[in-house]
This record gives sequence, structure tokens and C-alpha cells, in this order.
Amino acid sequence: MTDEMPERHPVLQDVELMVGTWAWGDRYIWGFGQEYGREEITAAFEACLENGTTFFDTAEIYGQGKSEQFLGEFIREKPENIRIATKFMPYPWRLRRASLTRALKASLRRLNLARVDLYQIHQPMPPIQPETWMDAMVEALQADLVGAVGVSNYSRDWMDRSQNALARAGYRLASNQVEYSLLNRQIEKNGLLQHCIDQGITVLAYSPLAMGVLTGKYSPEKPVKGIRSAVYNPRLLGRIQPLIQLLNKIGSDHAGKTAAQVALNWVICKGAVPIAGVKTPIHALQNAGALGWRLSDEEIQRLDYVSDKVAKEK
Repeated sequence: MTDEMPERHPVLQDVELMVGTWAWGDRYIWGFGQEYGREEITAAFEACLENGTTFFDTAEIYGQGKSEQFLGEFIREKPENIRIATKFMPYPWRLRRASLTRALKASLRRLNLARVDLYQIHQPMPPIQPETWMDAMVEALQADLVGAVGVSNYSRDWMDRSQNALARAGYRLASNQVEYSLLNRQIEKNGLLQHCIDQGITVLAYSPLAMGVLTGKYSPEKPVKGIRSAVYNPRLLGRIQPLIQLLNKIGSDHAGKTAAQVALNWVICKGAVPIAGVKTPIHALQNAGALGWRLSDEEIQRLDYVSDKVAKEK
């Protein structure tokens, strides 16, 4: 027995921040082609490389494959030191292990890669059980098509079953990608976050800025537009203003960090890796500003307290 905590999988051992590309090509939720387009995301990609944030997260369903295609084009021009994570969607009609292999090879073609660093199951979708997909992942590992295996939106039970299935073949689960932010702390409250840390499974936190709400640029007077407004409505935006104010106050105490940078740093301090989306070079620069410093324990406690308080208000 040892008291030492398991280390993260080597693929993620040195990663503090990942770049999210959900918005690259997505018109329905993010409005690609309206306020931003190819020119902006090309510049955002280059800004990420300049800032040293070079691990990109995508999925076959983002922009109906366009996100992977954009990344593939960018990688072709600047292939050095870039790592890629993508995802397999277990649609109901995908019933066999071979479905994963076909989808993976299609993703690799779009990405212009022979191998992806991290391949993830996008979400649980019964009746297909996790062991089926992990058996397919083992085949992909043995064929050197993937460097590591992850899951996304998995409960503790399905994650543990996936981990055990991989372990029987001599591999380990690298990550579980789940929603986590100051406005959604479910994985912290139900113990999944700590369980992942105890097992050496990296939590990849998507929507760490609550789809942009924690940047502070939205308010009841300046509401969220589009489909996101169904969740982040003016009433909720009014309720969370004390949290936004605290983020800004703590940021000013750290040489002028933004609310978004403080919110991302909070995720890092909790032991997770935030996946921060970028649509423009400014986003890439702002996200990188979350690195190289740490919130104090007292600041984390204050954020936790106000987060709990606004979450309980009706």
C-alpha cells in the first residue's frame, strides 16, 4: 500500500489547459459565419500556438465534422508540437466495435493525422455497454491509432467499468470529460471529481466558463443570445452577479486578471483541466492568462461560498 496519489496518464500529465473547438464550424449554438468565421479561428489557432496552449479538443459531431476539418487544415501547415483529442459519438445505430474503428479512421482523415493523442467516447448511450467500446478502444491502442483513451459525461459506475475493461488488457483510462464550473459543481458535490483524482483519471472540464457567462460580459440588461439563452436567461444572469463581482475583485487583486481567468484558475486549483473555447485571438490570449499563477486557499473558499449561495437562490 502507498499513500501516494496516482499520477495522470502520460498524455495529460503536463496539461493545465486545453483548447476547445466546439465553436469551429458550429452555426446552431455558436453562430459560426455570423460574428466570426474561418479568418478568426485561423488567427485564434495561431495565437494558441504562440501562447503555448497546444492541446486541442474536438469531436466528430462539432460543426458536423467541420471542427476536425479546420484543425486538419491548420495542422497541415503547422504540425509541430500539437496534440489532439477527439470523440466518438455512440449513436443508437452504432451497435458493434467496428463502428468505433470506422468513425476513428474518418476522424483521422479529417484531422490529417495517422494517430490521435486522446480518443474519447462522447457520452454513454445504452443499451450498448461500456465494455463493448473499451474493447474497440483496445484494438485502436494496439493498432497505434490512438495514444490514450478517455470517456465523456460518464458516471462513476460507467467510468469504473471502462477503467476495469481497459485494465484487463493492460491499459488505463486517461480522462473523463464532464461539465464543471463555478455554476455547475455537480461532480464536486457527488464525489466524482475526487474519485477521478484518486484514480489518476484526469477530469477535463468542459464549459468551465458556463458557455461564456462567467466572463462577466452578460447581464440582465445584456443577455445571452441564441439557444444558450434558454439556460442562461436574464433571471439567472441577475442572480449570479455577486459571483461575477467577486471574480472581478479577485482578478484585480492578481494584477488585473479578468473574471474569466479567475474562473479558469479556480478549475485548475480544484484539480481539473479546463477546456476553454476560442473563437478569436483575443480569446486565446485571455485563456492563456489563467496560467502561471494560483488562487489562494482563502480565495477559493470565498468563490465556493458565493457559488453555493447563488446556486441556492430561487
